[in-house]
Amino acid sequence: MQIKSFDQLNTSELYQILKLRVDVFCVEQACPYADLDNLDQQAWHVFTTAADGAVMAYARILPPGLSYPEDSSIARVVTAEKARAQKLGVRLMQKAIDFCQNQYPGHAISISAQSYLHRFYHNLGFVDTGEYYLEDDIPHQHMRLL
Repeated sequence: MQIKSFDQLNTSELYQILKLRVDVFCVEQACPYADLDNLDQQAWHVFTTAADGAVMAYARILPPGLSYPEDSSIARVVTAEKARAQKLGVRLMQKAIDFCQNQYPGHAISISAQSYLHRFYHNLGFVDTGEYYLEDDIPHQHMRLL
């Protein structure tokens, strides 16, 4: 697993990250939305690659104040379809959680979780805040890790 700031990403890594996000969030989930939201430049990018350079799992970390007033955030969590049986999502999230706790001590971590992944995030220590909503016609819920 690698963690890089936007400026540390090379063009190939950035391309592979954006390709995975579009492949899963826009194509696979049939959800046209503006993935490029001007937050990537301020984010930390956590990812792992295959031997050919393709990004297999990815998440971005946003510092406190960007998505949530007091909390850091882990977002755009995604695993390539062909890598889902490898349990990369758990390792990716553990790396992202550890980074947040070290980089932003004293700040909770908030996520906007797709509701069908509630158990996945709960098993990582996130708790449901009771805030449920539709985001791009997909049920989501706000969860926090204190």
